[in-house]
Amino acid sequence: MAMPTGRIELKLRKVSQLFNTLDPSPFRESELALDAEDYIVGRAQELPIDAPIAIVIHLPPDELAQPSASDIVIAVKDHFDLRSQAMTREMRELFKTGRLSLAVGLSILSLCLVLGWLVSLKLDENPVSRILQESFLIFGWVAIWKPSDIFLYAWPPIARRRALFRRLAAADVVLDSDVPWRSRSSKEEKDVEAM
Repeated sequence: MAMPTGRIELKLRKVSQLFNTLDPSPFRESELALDAEDYIVGRAQELPIDAPIAIVIHLPPDELAQPSASDIVIAVKDHFDLRSQAMTREMRELFKTGRLSLAVGLSILSLCLVLGWLVSLKLDENPVSRILQESFLIFGWVAIWKPSDIFLYAWPPIARRRALFRRLAAADVVLDSDVPWRSRSSKEEKDVEAM
């Protein structure tokens, strides 16, 4: 059975509410406004992970009639595609850092284990030698803390975010004018102005 499409609906008065007005890029390459992106991403996170997504943007008919309205679909998809690419670069950089810190950490851990072993050979078994051995061991394990954190815990949230951005880049973006713009309730007015 096919999973029903998850709909993310935005009700706007103007196309400009969707995009970052400080971005000097041409309309097709403009960034989404932070509030709009946060809203779309937040709603997408609530949807089942395997559900296809449809982003429905409700605009007044006069806004949809403007020539730039046809670029909205491409601009929204491109925005999330660029965010996905940014997450890929971030993950690549994180793993590069992880590999470097793993090499350094394992070298330090090896050196500390050897130093601890040498202390046990050269000094008699007493509290001071035991403290030195344990100190070298603890310092060595601390040295591999960062790569352990990267390879075990740091990358999954980035991978999930990248997957979400890929889903949003592949989402169907639909422009619609079925909202009765003249007779909205005051609550709907606040929702639009919040964007």
